[in-house]
Amino acid sequence: MRNGESSYRRFVSGDKEGLVEIIRDYKDGLILYICSITGDCFNAEEIAEDTFIKLYTDKPAFKGNSTFKTWLYSIGRHTAVDYMRRHKHRNDIPLDSVCEAASAEDIEKSLIKEEERIMLHRAMQRLNPEYRQVLCLKYFGDFDHTETAAIMKKSVRQVTDLLYRAKNALKKELEKEGFRYEGL
Repeated sequence: MRNGESSYRRFVSGDKEGLVEIIRDYKDGLILYICSITGDCFNAEEIAEDTFIKLYTDKPAFKGNSTFKTWLYSIGRHTAVDYMRRHKHRNDIPLDSVCEAASAEDIEKSLIKEEERIMLHRAMQRLNPEYRQVLCLKYFGDFDHTETAAIMKKSVRQVTDLLYRAKNALKKELEKEGFRYEGL
């Protein structure tokens, strides 16, 4: 992954390729994080697009108080919260109803992996929204505790406690479905 900060500075200076690099490098992780907030992957893609549109149109100042990725995810979080406020009465397809087709190469392994993924998504959906967010940031976004705290507007201690409770809650939800995982 390239340095997002240098790409953003180039973009602000007029180089459109800088924004293309940012989108290419951060899009997938941002969508996954936003999905942990909204519970809907389709809306998460739309919200991620809105986040990048904000960068393009508003060109907010990156002050360097955090990493570029943390700053970008914070913008994405604010965009997601605003979106959810505007669309709170809308009924959407739940995340656990979305699944991908198994590959033809190894159908049995693909089906088992898909079942585990669906089980994980169902279990995540039953968690408190803050639990989903902290797990997504820490394990899917590879943020450390300090960066996670900055994005979630919490202290590092609160994030540590929240992560501990979230892992335990996820473990209990997975065990209800008969899933056993040694590393959780």
